[in-house]
Amino acid sequence: MVIKVGVLELQGDFALHHRLLKDMGVDSSSVKKSSDLDRVDGIIIPGGESTTMSLLIDNFNMHDALVDFGTVNPVMGTCAGLIIMASNVDDERINPLGLVDLTVERNAYGRQIQSVSESVQFNFSEIDKRILPTTFIRAPKITNISGDFKIIGTYKDSPVAILSGHHLCLTFHPELDQIDIFHRILFDSSSEVYFKKLDQHYAA
Repeated sequence: MVIKVGVLELQGDFALHHRLLKDMGVDSSSVKKSSDLDRVDGIIIPGGESTTMSLLIDNFNMHDALVDFGTVNPVMGTCAGLIIMASNVDDERINPLGLVDLTVERNAYGRQIQSVSESVQFNFSEIDKRILPTTFIRAPKITNISGDFKIIGTYKDSPVAILSGHHLCLTFHPELDQIDIFHRILFDSSSEVYFKKLDQHYAA
């Protein structure tokens, strides 16, 4: 059971994640250095500028610590955070963590599209399917996935929400629409969409 959730605060959109977790009744804490990981049970890598975020992770010597942490603890990545979690990225300036075996294309829908909001259907289980407002900001595109995973949602025939064990990868920003169901997947063991319960639903 997750007790306290860390939010990586090196760069990007982290304040709204704290607010959403607070509204859920979940304690959160800022993560700015490797030692901060010792006091959290899961982490959110937020949206932002992925090349800058990757550079700061390396400059603060957090890369290996995040990999070790994410191997055994829940990790959620939104937009740039997903790029950081990936194994392969189409930009050599990024040193990804390789937590999830997927390939990502940055700014896949065009740099000129700063923001777009769409209604997207998400399939949390065979019986729990919801159409939710979904905000994409210079969104990445998942172009290849390997290993054990569940595609929870797609947009324009591409996955936009993937659950792989205790890792949740989102190409969009649920915090901007104040939608907490994705946070509950990893960080609310009482929820029907908690990832361990979803495993049971998919197996049924």
